[in-house]
Amino acid sequence: MKIVVFGAHGPTGRRTTEQALAAGHFVTAVTRRPDGFPLTHPALRVAVADVLDPDAVDRAVAGQDAVVSALGVPFGRRPVTVYSTGLAHITRAMTGHGVSRLVAVTSTFLFGTEAPGEGLFFRKVMEPLVTRVLGRTVYADMRRMEDAVRHSGLAWTVLRPGGLFDTDTVSDYRLATRRLPGRYTSRADLAHALLRHATGEAHVHAFVDVRTTENTPGMLDLLRKEALRK
Repeated sequence: MKIVVFGAHGPTGRRTTEQALAAGHFVTAVTRRPDGFPLTHPALRVAVADVLDPDAVDRAVAGQDAVVSALGVPFGRRPVTVYSTGLAHITRAMTGHGVSRLVAVTSTFLFGTEAPGEGLFFRKVMEPLVTRVLGRTVYADMRRMEDAVRHSGLAWTVLRPGGLFDTDTVSDYRLATRRLPGRYTSRADLAHALLRHATGEAHVHAFVDVRTTENTPGMLDLLRKEALRK
């Protein structure tokens, strides 16, 4: 299968690319910095493109069987448009080239429900701090992106992970179309779920939580190491 990965240079995108190649797929890794891309493989093509450039996106999508968006930007005060503009260009290119399967990443916070099983401090202090202050511009653009994807007419699935952290192996993670208990998702598990959906037909037109339940970090460790990463 031919899969194009946008955001391939980021930590989730790299893991998705690695797992896709290991599974025998042909992968086009889209990055703005091809010279620094760390992976090589006979079935890998590295494409130079910025998702804000519709012509470059169109060239990357041509001839593919499925599209994975692992776009990510750090928290900050400036307005964010990468998610919504990038996915608008991607979905337009997919429609033009007859590519229907799209899998993208946003966040569990977009379920709009309180975290199940969490205490008052997390629900009323920590989570609002992340969503309404630290990541306000990021989550606002993720919502715009999800709205564009929902109305794209494509066979889309949006994965909504928890706080991202790194592990070496894929675990027995959980999937659900509602917000799951737990705070964290390993990038290995998220990459596996992205590839699993891109190559299959599960959860079409659905928002899906991805949750790691084994060997997860503490909350302070996650905030210190991951708050400014995607």
